[in-house]
Amino acid sequence: MATGARDFRHPFQPYEIQQQLMNAVYDCISDGKVGIFESPTGTGKSLSLICSTLTWLRDEQKKVFDGELGLEYDEKEPTWIVEQGREQRMEALIQRRLDLEYRLAKIREKELRQKRGHEKGEPAAKRQKVTPDGQPRGVEDEGQFLLDDYESDDERKEQPSTRLEGHDGLSAATLQLMQKLGEPSAFLREDPDPEDPDEPKVFFCSRTHSQLTQFVNELRRVKLPRAFWQDNERVLSRVEDQQGHVVKHLPLGARKSLCINSKVASAGSAAAINESCLDLQQPSTPHEKRCSFLPNEENRGLVNDFRDHTFAKVRDIEDLGALGKRIGICPYYAARTAIRPSEVLSITFTLSYTLMAKILSQIVTLPYPLLLQKSAREALGISLKGHVVVVDEAHNLMDAITNIHSIVVTQDQLHRSRNQLRLYLQKFRNKLKGKNRIYVTQVVRVVDSIAQALDKMALEHKGSEVLIHLSDLMGGKGVDQINLYKLIRYLADSKLARKVEGYVEYAGECALGSSLSPTNTTPTLTHVQGFLETLMNPAAEGRFFFERGESSVVALKYILLDPTFHFRDVVEDAQAVVLAGGTMSPENLFVKAIAKAPDGMDMEFSFARRDSVALISALGGCLLQLAMTIPDGLVVFFPSYAYLEQASAQWQKTVAGKDNIWTRLEGQKAVFKELKGSPGVEDTLTQYSKAVDEGRGGILLSIVGGKMSEGINFSDKLGRGVAIVGLPFPNMQSAQWKAKLEYIEQSTVARGGSSAEGKVNGREFYENACMRAVNQSIGRAIRHRNDFASILLLDRRYSTPRIAGKLPGWIKQALREDDAVAGFPQIIRGLRDFFEGNI
Repeated sequence: MATGARDFRHPFQPYEIQQQLMNAVYDCISDGKVGIFESPTGTGKSLSLICSTLTWLRDEQKKVFDGELGLEYDEKEPTWIVEQGREQRMEALIQRRLDLEYRLAKIREKELRQKRGHEKGEPAAKRQKVTPDGQPRGVEDEGQFLLDDYESDDERKEQPSTRLEGHDGLSAATLQLMQKLGEPSAFLREDPDPEDPDEPKVFFCSRTHSQLTQFVNELRRVKLPRAFWQDNERVLSRVEDQQGHVVKHLPLGARKSLCINSKVASAGSAAAINESCLDLQQPSTPHEKRCSFLPNEENRGLVNDFRDHTFAKVRDIEDLGALGKRIGICPYYAARTAIRPSEVLSITFTLSYTLMAKILSQIVTLPYPLLLQKSAREALGISLKGHVVVVDEAHNLMDAITNIHSIVVTQDQLHRSRNQLRLYLQKFRNKLKGKNRIYVTQVVRVVDSIAQALDKMALEHKGSEVLIHLSDLMGGKGVDQINLYKLIRYLADSKLARKVEGYVEYAGECALGSSLSPTNTTPTLTHVQGFLETLMNPAAEGRFFFERGESSVVALKYILLDPTFHFRDVVEDAQAVVLAGGTMSPENLFVKAIAKAPDGMDMEFSFARRDSVALISALGGCLLQLAMTIPDGLVVFFPSYAYLEQASAQWQKTVAGKDNIWTRLEGQKAVFKELKGSPGVEDTLTQYSKAVDEGRGGILLSIVGGKMSEGINFSDKLGRGVAIVGLPFPNMQSAQWKAKLEYIEQSTVARGGSSAEGKVNGREFYENACMRAVNQSIGRAIRHRNDFASILLLDRRYSTPRIAGKLPGWIKQALREDDAVAGFPQIIRGLRDFFEGNI
């Protein structure tokens, strides 16, 4: 088909730029390539991605269908026998799809009748009673914390429950997410039959829940015609619902959002909910206390019913929770059946349970960590082989991979883990048999060695950060004789961390005579286990650091230096990878690099100049003038929390005979400030939004790279002005950045380049890290086609060619070469004219 002739079934008349994007994405997927795409904000990027990928998906499914018909026949067979065999095969393939579509159509009709009845005031259908059949872990029997016999040593012999809750190979960040999302039960982890066809799917991945919700809303707009196999008279005569094809979408969500066991759901934090749920699945938990909503062989019919309802219409994660309550089956685990095959119930041409799971889902939405780590995909049964991966907001992809595979463990966590292990050994030492006693003792030695090494570093190193070597951590007695590979494997297979944590909590409950409140964090030993797993990583891939943080908290940190290896698995497995991001149009944009303050002082917030009292005062005067000119909301991004606090403190100092800068700012608009580590980000945003909506206006002082700069949109009145103070360059002299730059130089030389080229590449990487953070903060404004805003870059260096060249194209188009010499009054006049022309 000619490129221009493709019908992407866009719900509206697409713009030319949308048509170009859809064609380019379709070609990228068809050719099996990795594509990087940018689309201006307000041009329907998400809808274009959906239409192009679905069009390819439908074409590819037809090829798969035709391939299933192309069975090999003996050339000696008569033609009429061959044709009859193909006819029978087609009839069977169509019938199994028809059976599914018939059930889904009936579900849609029923839900439509219920909706109409509700609108007429009829009573709602009686829901299945949802009662908590499972209780949190009991305290009756200490034996539940005793380790199962473990005899695997030279070769891997999986224990009976290894596949249920193992953390083998998962990073700390993914462990925390898996703690929120939970892990599949044994019922959902049965091995698939390799003979079953795994029909093409699209995995759509984004950073935040709100972005995935927006994607689902866009997906609902798409109206597709009947599927290719329905377009013949034999099928049409048997189809009652001929309204078109409903996209089969599967959202993967958090257990905290989906749990319908009231006692488990009331545990509080995601970590506590996860722990309570998994406790109910332990073999030692009495049957009558287990969760009745967990999928099993007895309630497989409810699982199938839930699965069919899930695909009867496009649903989001909240819909799945409500659906699980209505049917009476755990929506978290039941949803997994659509991507994780279980077993083939029949080898006839009827649709088996496994085949249904593979055919059903066409689009799967999931967060970054579950896609970007191979072991997490394997734990959830996600195969990318032959499927399409779409990564939205992909500008932070490499940083996301780095964060997923990096981990910090504090001195306190190591000490607590060591004490917990000793308490466990004190209780169960005489009951542990064989390899269990050996391996638990080895775990104690390794944790003790690392804890002692960190204690020693805390006394010797007074700086904030020091590069250390693996040998520094493994100097304890007998540790050099321990096989770390086998030890890490044992931790995953035996679930030692869970047993130890469970016993410690049990002992505490017994000592206090009542249940302890659930914790809100990852269990300590589980977190330490994640750090121990980094000890097995290739030496060239990452580095270890000693770190002294705020309040003199000391810790060990593992930093991944090269994320490319971890993304290679995704690229090699998938049919194609689409990396998408949004850019903005400068049509309704005012951009200026402010080189001089109102008092004429040079605006340069370099490390050598930024602490100047005069410069900070000049910055305050500049913001005051901007607040007087820019209507509604003004968001100001500072390079660090420390500098924001320094500036705020100086502005609040009393000035003889007149109001200080802070008071004058508050006289123009309500002032709000982002605090480091503050859980009240939502409250601050709500108060800021309220002040803007009520007409008072607001100034929001935020941080580049902080919570306000990621995933929060300041559209329309909330972001009529965005100001960036200085350039947020990382500390090049820190141990981490020295290691990163050294790694880049060594990698350049290893590829045949010179040391000088390596230094240039390192410098580019360093500057790009700074500008990527700037560009992300700038992008919080102008969120749709009719929006308008001003972008003010408060540092003369933004006018230099080297820095300006690293700004987004839409910013560079709006900048002018004479900005470096433009006076502040001239900029204010231009700013005033801009808003008068748009309001």
